[in-house]
Amino acid sequence: MSDFLKLVGDKVRLHRKERGLTQEEVAEMSDLQTSYIGGIERGERNISLLTLEKIIKSLNISPESFFSFKDIDISDKSNVDQVITIHKNLLQSRNIEEIKSIHNITKDILTLIDSQKK
Repeated sequence: MSDFLKLVGDKVRLHRKERGLTQEEVAEMSDLQTSYIGGIERGERNISLLTLEKIIKSLNISPESFFSFKDIDISDKSNVDQVITIHKNLLQSRNIEEIKSIHNITKDILTLIDSQKK
């Protein structure tokens, strides 16, 4: 399973639950099968952009909102992998010098955090 498909599926589930909708309701509103919505939420389906558009419209959210990952609760340990994937995706669009700088800054921050634990 692709990390990105899992991330998209998690976003669909998050927005669906925020709106108090069942998978059946989202499936009906988006003219899709309930089992297909479940597969999307589990990251098992490689969906088309048209399908994603149907789901986003049925959830009554904007594409910008859907692709914003600021709303992931990182206090929940189960979301740690999502946050790491988001960071990985952010870094992939950067050049090597930027990645080196970010890496060095991250090491400095972690050193500071570790020193405060003592």
